[in-house]
Amino acid sequence: MEGIDDSNPVVKDPNASGSRNPPCHSIMKALRVVKGRLIDPNHYLRNWHKGDPCTLTGLKLDVMWNGLTGTIPKEIGKLSSLKLLLLNGNKLSGSLPDELGYLSNLNRLQVDQNQMSGPIPKSFTSLVKVKHLHMNNNSFSGQIPSELSKLPILLHLHLDNNYLSGHLPPELSNLTALSIFQLDNNNFSGSDIPATYGSFYGLVKLDLSQNHLIGPIPSEKLSDNMTTIDLRNNSLSDISGDLDPGANVSLRLENNPICQNASQQNIGPFCRSSAEKNEIPEKSKDSNATSCYIQSCPFDDFFEYVSTSSVRCYCAAPIRIGYRLKSPSFSYFRPYYNKFKVYLTRSLELDVSQLSIDSFFWESGPRLQMYLKLFPTPNSSHSNTSEVQQIRHIFNKSEVQRIRHIFISWEFPRTDFFGPYELLNFTLLGPYSDVIITNGGGSGSSKGILAAIVLGAIACIFTFSAIVFLLISRHKYRQAPSRRRRSTRNFDSSTQVGRGGYGKVYKGILGDDTIVAIKRAEEGSLQGQKEFLTEIELLSRLHHRNLVSLIWYCDEEEEQMLVYEFMPNGTLRDWLSAKAERTLNFSMRLRIALGSAKSILYLHTEAEPPIFHRDIKATNILLDSHLTAKVADFGLSRLAPPLDAEGTVPEYVSTVVKGTPVCLILLRF
Repeated sequence: MEGIDDSNPVVKDPNASGSRNPPCHSIMKALRVVKGRLIDPNHYLRNWHKGDPCTLTGLKLDVMWNGLTGTIPKEIGKLSSLKLLLLNGNKLSGSLPDELGYLSNLNRLQVDQNQMSGPIPKSFTSLVKVKHLHMNNNSFSGQIPSELSKLPILLHLHLDNNYLSGHLPPELSNLTALSIFQLDNNNFSGSDIPATYGSFYGLVKLDLSQNHLIGPIPSEKLSDNMTTIDLRNNSLSDISGDLDPGANVSLRLENNPICQNASQQNIGPFCRSSAEKNEIPEKSKDSNATSCYIQSCPFDDFFEYVSTSSVRCYCAAPIRIGYRLKSPSFSYFRPYYNKFKVYLTRSLELDVSQLSIDSFFWESGPRLQMYLKLFPTPNSSHSNTSEVQQIRHIFNKSEVQRIRHIFISWEFPRTDFFGPYELLNFTLLGPYSDVIITNGGGSGSSKGILAAIVLGAIACIFTFSAIVFLLISRHKYRQAPSRRRRSTRNFDSSTQVGRGGYGKVYKGILGDDTIVAIKRAEEGSLQGQKEFLTEIELLSRLHHRNLVSLIWYCDEEEEQMLVYEFMPNGTLRDWLSAKAERTLNFSMRLRIALGSAKSILYLHTEAEPPIFHRDIKATNILLDSHLTAKVADFGLSRLAPPLDAEGTVPEYVSTVVKGTPVCLILLRF
């Protein structure tokens, strides 16, 4: 059953099978009751009854972020084939009916960010197929039922930002599949933390912050997968044993009584107000090596002991590097600290023991700036430790040049996880002060000549291939204008949906029934060939959920057309106009603003090179069927150079469109 069409919230069959069990009339009645209890001021559910529910084996009820009010009726328990119940981001009130426990096929329940209250039903113990329970940001109260511990494949349990109270059920540690467990911002006043909560088999994140919890901090062996334990703003006063969370675990204890004696308890690093904004030096696990830190190297100030080396009291001169991740995929670095070290040293063809992350801190963006030290390895010709300790270990000059070349030539493997980077500085002091830095990593002119020959040959081959391809494809491209005319009924005025400085915009339907928007240039349009090519080049390589997608284009037979995904809800200006038939409530406006901001942030910090749109306005922010904002119209955009060492944009920007647009757009398909 397609309960709602593509432009609306949906009740549909994920399996598209033909079972008629449970009875059709029972499903229909339950659906009518559910719809009747959901008050829909914006008429998102107008096509609720579309389709045939009698052919269902699995239902999906998705009405997220639609401003709905009302309650969840007990009749929803009759939808035994319901697999996804997504009600989050509305204004629903009332309690969760016990009948939800009848949904034995339910995989995901999301009622977060509503105005619901009451207890969590004990009947949830029957949801044996559920993997996600998202009930955060409501007003649920009472105790967490221990029956939740019987859910065998539960992955995420979000109960944060409610009014839950009582004790924390120790039985929940039996949830062996659980990876994220969030209980922060509740009222568990006077409750202890069960000793087994740190040792969940698969737990990655445990958040119990801001709960007035008392008693000792459990020191049971942590799960091998654990990366984050947040116990801030409680009343924890002791530790039940030795606390050693491990280097890959971020433990936060700020604003607990135990932090008043942090130095005596040896927990100072965990009591800082923000571990990510403080310098975190490398610390060796080798107790023999730590005895060397209190004394300086027996040479000069440019040498220091290498804390990461397995050689005791090994002294070397580091290369100091300022480095910045422009758009990392994470917001907390400690869990990925070691992973980053492996990534960087492999890229530099060094051993991981040669890298020390001296400090790091977050900047706006968010961007992650850090200061690195690279150390040379001990000379293998010295067989014993005492000989190694007496040597001034430094990189040779060619190795310094090689390492620098990798940094400045962007030769690190591209990774979406760590994102693009910037080299802020490459400092050569002391024994490296006389190293002559060249622009390249090679020596002599022969390599440059060879590179030019190879690049020239590649360019010739590419050009020849492109010519052959265009000759073969020429007939196909000539058909494009006629196909576009047919899809828009020869650009009939009834299909026109807008116009701008470039020309008119038409609604069209392609041969596969895909609805598209076709922007057709007019003679004497305010935008010209340069803007046309700019839009093609940029949109062919930008991919973000808040940027409009370019499907195809045409540039021949004196026609210029751009074919985009169709945005059925028009422009933001249409919705803000006094003549608008529908209005945007505050949450919708905020979501649109955030979506637009995310697209601009992507253009400025994640696109390579960064892009300045230069024409952001309400008419260039389009809205899809779910009112998701998508920024459009890149004709006036400019490519920007990388940020300088201070993180600012130089005064000049490049306006050159790089590459051949025909080739660039074809790479997308």
